[in-house]
Amino acid sequence: EDFKANAAAMQAVVDDLRAKVSAIAAGGGAAASAKHVARGKLLPRDRVQMLLDPGTPFLELSQLAAYDMYDGAAPSAGIITGIGRVSGQECVIVCNDATVKGGTYYP
Repeated sequence: EDFKANAAAMQAVVDDLRAKVSAIAAGGGAAASAKHVARGKLLPRDRVQMLLDPGTPFLELSQLAAYDMYDGAAPSAGIITGIGRVSGQECVIVCNDATVKGGTYYP
């Protein structure tokens, strides 16, 4: 019984985390993304995917950076960081998200 209760409690926490990460992945929101695309630019997550070797994983590191700060105006602190494979080599990748405050850095 304890195991089932712990598993159910942990599943609720995992579901909550997944929902938060999904919302954060939207960056600056639909309007900012549409403006970015209208200017002929790729969205930051699309740029990262194009950089990576096809079919290889990307381990994102800072999805919760600036979480619950700046009144929610800085999802992922406006930056995407992670580890991925480029031309067969594992690399650290850093990508500014211009849909979040024009790609500026937050303190």
